[in-house]
Amino acid sequence: MRSGDHHIGVGLFDKRAADVNPSPMWNVNERFDAAALETLPSLGFQVSSTRGVVRVEKYGCGAEFRRVPNGRFQMTIVPSIVHDEQFTRLWDAGYQKFLITDDGRKLPATAQQLENWRKFNEELRYALGVPTYYNEALGSTSQVTEYDRVQGRPGAVPDSSVGVKAGGESH
Repeated sequence: MRSGDHHIGVGLFDKRAADVNPSPMWNVNERFDAAALETLPSLGFQVSSTRGVVRVEKYGCGAEFRRVPNGRFQMTIVPSIVHDEQFTRLWDAGYQKFLITDDGRKLPATAQQLENWRKFNEELRYALGVPTYYNEALGSTSQVTEYDRVQGRPGAVPDSSVGVKAGGESH
């Protein structure tokens, strides 16, 4: 998977019936100066850049920024847990949180992954000067929430509602 294949609003994820919030905890319309991104390695972030796309990683999590016409950078992939070099979406299935990969696999999210994601998000916000609001600091904000179990309603079969392929579960 190319890291640019999954950006806000244009992702490869099947978003048919899922309640998707593509920008949890971040104003993805905010633009950042290159100088702000250049300070990240000194704060322990791994930063790679290719043709105007900057990928920032730490603690097994990552985010992506793209250069916009005015030379600044816009976040195109919000902080996510990275699995096999792919950005994932966090899905709250009601009884457990899962990671959904671009290829439709469902992986149980571990407490350590969720803690690392929160820590990555907080440190990236601080490094870029983005404020954290009370409701955002309470815990994990899922990108997908689908756990209606009423037969015949969207969400009755959660895996299909969020685009998980049959047999896509991986433990």
